[in-house]
Parts: sequence; C-alpha cells; structure tokens
Amino acid sequence: MMKVKKRRQIERKTDYVARKKMLSGDMPRIIIRKTNKYIIVEYAESKNAQDKIVFGGSSKSLTKYGWPESMSGSLKSLAAGYLTGYLIGKKIKGKKVIFDFGLIRTVPRSRIFAAAKGVIDAGVNVSVGKDSLPTEVRIKGEHMKNKIPFDKIKAAIDADKGAK
Repeated sequence: MMKVKKRRQIERKTDYVARKKMLSGDMPRIIIRKTNKYIIVEYAESKNAQDKIVFGGSSKSLTKYGWPESMSGSLKSLAAGYLTGYLIGKKIKGKKVIFDFGLIRTVPRSRIFAAAKGVIDAGVNVSVGKDSLPTEVRIKGEHMKNKIPFDKIKAAIDADKGAK
C-alpha cells in the first residue's frame, strides 16, 4: 500500500520527523519566523502535541519603543530582529528553551540569528553556536545609511515594566 504525504508536508510547511523529536523533548520553544515585513518571535509550550503560544510579538511593536516612523520599512532588518528577540527574551528571562526556526533556511549571521542573539542577551538559557550570531556592528545598524536609535530603543525596552 502506498503512503500518501500529509498536506502540510507537501506544501513544505511542516517537517514531521523534526517536529516529533522536538515535541518529545518537553521543553518550551522560542519560535522565530520572518515575513515580508516583520520578524515574529513567540514563546510556546507543548502538551500532548498541542502547541500553546504563551506570548509573542513582532517587530511592528518596536514603533512604541521609539523606532522611527520614517524607517517602518526596515522592521525586518537585523536590528529589528535583535530588538524583537530582546523584547520577548525579557519576558522569558531565566528559563531554558530551544529555538524553533521551522523550515526557514538558517543562514549564519542572518536576521533569524539576530533575533536569537536578542533572546540570549535578554538572559534566556539557550545553546546556539557563536559562529552563527551576527556581529555587534551589524546588529546596531551602524552600516546603514539612516541610523537607528538602537541604544535608545533597547533602553526603552529595559525600562518597560510590561516587558518583564
């Protein structure tokens, strides 16, 4: 008898072998996704193969922390990814989690790893190869023509009581 692939497997949305391994570990996950406009970071727990998103956020929320409106098109940049990861990491602080990048191609020093570095810098216990994380110069956006008030936004996230 021929086995029929599941719809999400055909659409390349789910790798069921990797998902089963991840769910059998019983550890909470940090899910990092990127869209055409934003970086999304979520904290999820799984019970009996049922995912529950405890909380999350996207880089769109950085505008309330001082991200310039004129640079709203760069909410998917390395700096935005880092700050979004940092914001969510402040809420998780001190827990041991694993990263879930899904089927995103994991290119070292990319936006996905910038978000991961933000989570780690916020104080979350996660193991990731240091070679895959982007440099401070790239994260702060110092290479960009229009400078992002990176330190000001990071300080606003640290000062926000709702982020802790």
